[in-house]
Amino acid sequence: MTGQNAAPAVAQGFEPSTDIATNRPEDIGLTGGLFLRLTEGMARAAGLLGAATLAFMTLIVIYEVVMRSAFNRPTHWVAEISIYAFVAMVFIGLAVSQRENAHIQVEVVIDNVTKDTRRTLELVGLWLSLIFVAVTGWEMFCFTVSEYQNGSRDWGLLATPQWIPQTPVVVGYLMFVAALLGGILRKTAPTEVWRQYALPALIVAIVVGLAIVGLRDQRFFGTRMDWATLILVGGNVLAAFAWSGTRVGLVTLGILVLIGGAFYLTLSMGALGTGLVLVIALLGLLLIGVPVGATMGLIGLLGLMFMIKSPQLPILADRSWSSINSFTLTAVPTFVLMGAFLVHSGVTVRLFDMLVTWLGRTRGGLGHATVGASAIFAAVSGSSLATAATLGRVAAPEMVGRGYSNRLTYGLVAAGATLGILIPPSIAMIIYGNSVGAPITVLFVAGIIPGLLLGALFSVTVLIWSYVSPQAVPKGEAFPMSAKIKSLIAVLPFLTLIFAVLGSLYFGIATPTEAGAVGAGAAFLLCIQQGRMNFQDLYLVLYDTVKVTSFIMLIVIGASIFGWVFDFLRLPRAMVTAVTEAQLAPWMVLVVICVFYIVLGMFVESISMMLMTLSVTYPIMMAIGVDPIWFGIVLVILVEIGLITPPVGIVLFILRGMSDAPLRDIMMGTVPFIVLMLGFIALLYIFPQIVLWLPQQMGG
Repeated sequence: MTGQNAAPAVAQGFEPSTDIATNRPEDIGLTGGLFLRLTEGMARAAGLLGAATLAFMTLIVIYEVVMRSAFNRPTHWVAEISIYAFVAMVFIGLAVSQRENAHIQVEVVIDNVTKDTRRTLELVGLWLSLIFVAVTGWEMFCFTVSEYQNGSRDWGLLATPQWIPQTPVVVGYLMFVAALLGGILRKTAPTEVWRQYALPALIVAIVVGLAIVGLRDQRFFGTRMDWATLILVGGNVLAAFAWSGTRVGLVTLGILVLIGGAFYLTLSMGALGTGLVLVIALLGLLLIGVPVGATMGLIGLLGLMFMIKSPQLPILADRSWSSINSFTLTAVPTFVLMGAFLVHSGVTVRLFDMLVTWLGRTRGGLGHATVGASAIFAAVSGSSLATAATLGRVAAPEMVGRGYSNRLTYGLVAAGATLGILIPPSIAMIIYGNSVGAPITVLFVAGIIPGLLLGALFSVTVLIWSYVSPQAVPKGEAFPMSAKIKSLIAVLPFLTLIFAVLGSLYFGIATPTEAGAVGAGAAFLLCIQQGRMNFQDLYLVLYDTVKVTSFIMLIVIGASIFGWVFDFLRLPRAMVTAVTEAQLAPWMVLVVICVFYIVLGMFVESISMMLMTLSVTYPIMMAIGVDPIWFGIVLVILVEIGLITPPVGIVLFILRGMSDAPLRDIMMGTVPFIVLMLGFIALLYIFPQIVLWLPQQMGG
């Protein structure tokens, strides 16, 4: 998968242009040029606003930690305001990610077709993304206006009127629409005058139509479609015909009709048939290159429209808001920011130099160091997404640069990211404990030995890999003790940073969510100490972090919408019911549930997956005599395997979006680690004391 790369075009209604990926305003006519300048200006403004919001959020979290720990004067507003800042940053940053082509896509098909076909598929992907964003943005606008009219307030201490923090979501979707239009304009250069004026005319018509319809939910002549959705979808399809040509318009319309019709037919199908249709539609859009987050969102949108007896499009707004409105998720951008500062400071290069110096004689020494780094970041982030994003920036480029194969490098980094919610603190464990009533502190303690043991097994895998495929692992060299000591001195600033993060966390100075901001602040000071930070550098680091965070969160939003449909249709319940009726032995039940979670994890992010399935899987596991603490640890491992399982594991998307490595290499690299983790679950089943021994020693 990759960002939305461009290709030259020759299509019906178009002349061969320069390079459609780099169309300038003067290349696409007066109206197109004006629109392109407008979208570019909005994207630049989004970048500046997103960077400022990220900096503000990080600073106020640090302020809270300092006031609480140093002066015993905790604030009552930081947690709530930081969440709102995070939400604003994510949605405003979506335009930044689009401008930088960071919204990722599966490239299996588009890399193996002609340039003209690729161009068509990429334009179709943009138009389908635009339809999803436009409809969701409209639903969010209606939701926000409704919150304003009803005087809804947040449950927090500030009792903030909900429309205030929700307004940036609407603005963000509007900017995202503009950025998508900008992407289309850069790939499309119609020559006919009527085509050049058709797009702005249709945009005006859409706006006027929505203004006439207003917030009322009016059905289109008694059909399932409401007038506002019809205006948005129909207007975008017409715009695709007018601006991008007949072929793009037909393919876009055909996909919508095909999926919508198939979804409507599922109303008379059983759970198995419905599930198959959903999965086929999802994989189909992914394979033709529709960006991952937009694919999940669009499938969810069409599911809400056609797979449910009464369409539920307001869920688009609800999931957009609720899936991101979380204090725990604010750790993602701060840990990504910390990693970006570390890379910019140059200290990461010296860190890996030190590791190579000390592990020079060890086969696969840098791989072992990456495992250690994974464990360290896991111990401070509690998030696999944050761990993957950080190590994708810090460890992966160093390993590839020093001669390690792409498969080993990205397979190891992806597997290492799974430690993010296994080694405590763990966001997933907190959610599991809250959902089933298991003590969270005991879950934390139970995850220590499995996490460390799994990390050790990753290192063993690297060692075995070095023997099976020697060309994938460069040979190290021995270094004298003087060089080793000198290398330690060079990384003292980095060790100080790690102490700041881990120390603030384990001494109770900062929570796991706040530790990321503390680390980002310390990494910023490290950049200054290294003489590698000015205002321009700061802006670029913040801008890049906004871009990375937003494309990660778009996947989370899409997964949340898709997951709601999946859960509403009772597909997880139907699958688990089939298992219980089969009267299988306990170990066979575990195998079936493992397969279920692995498959589900390919399409749904871990937290949503846990929340949608625990109500049925937990009672089953308890019925066959499984310890709830043991199941919690195994469940965490299972959902993480799903996140790195080809073809659509979310962690794979993140790593591909942050590198130039082929998707095939990343996928193949994860296979040995997936097999290892499945074997590790079998080991935990045979020897459950691996999980339970330490909690028992501590009275858990």
